[in-house]
Amino acid sequence: MSENELIERAQQGDIAAYTTLIQKHHRTVEKFAFQCGVKVNDIPDVTQEVFVNLYRFLHQFKRERFTTWLYKITLNATRDYYRKETKEIEKEKKLNHHNMNSFTKSAEDRILLFEEDKELHQAIQSLDIKYQHPIILFYFHDLSYEQIADILNVPITTVKTRLLRAKGQLKNLLSTNGGAKHGR
Repeated sequence: MSENELIERAQQGDIAAYTTLIQKHHRTVEKFAFQCGVKVNDIPDVTQEVFVNLYRFLHQFKRERFTTWLYKITLNATRDYYRKETKEIEKEKKLNHHNMNSFTKSAEDRILLFEEDKELHQAIQSLDIKYQHPIILFYFHDLSYEQIADILNVPITTVKTRLLRAKGQLKNLLSTNGGAKHGR
């Protein structure tokens, strides 16, 4: 069944079709949320929020590219997640921090398999947020300038400029950090 058929069936209330959409895009949502700076132990919550929002607003989806729409939902969910956190949740996290350390480390290791991945992720996270999202969407999710502009609600020229500046900043960060770390 094509993605468009799945979407149409899900829009008509077919739970199996909606479940298939979730299964098909679950990893992409998790990966993008992590790359946008969501803490590893918060990824399941953000991912769940994305798919709840997807379900709530699926009837509004119009024949645009589904993955572009899903990236928009994910980006909004990652932004909203930390805005909604309360001080009470922070206190609870501090109490559970000790218990979560082993889970956090193993989950992070599953996402970032190599030391170079970790260095690149840290470098991307150190960029201003306006540079993080275009880099992630372009290089890790293979989206076009047009799609990125649509997701971020900025002109294509802005996307190109931000990508160019981000690449320059990453090059400097990685050559400085990599050179010091590896004796280059």
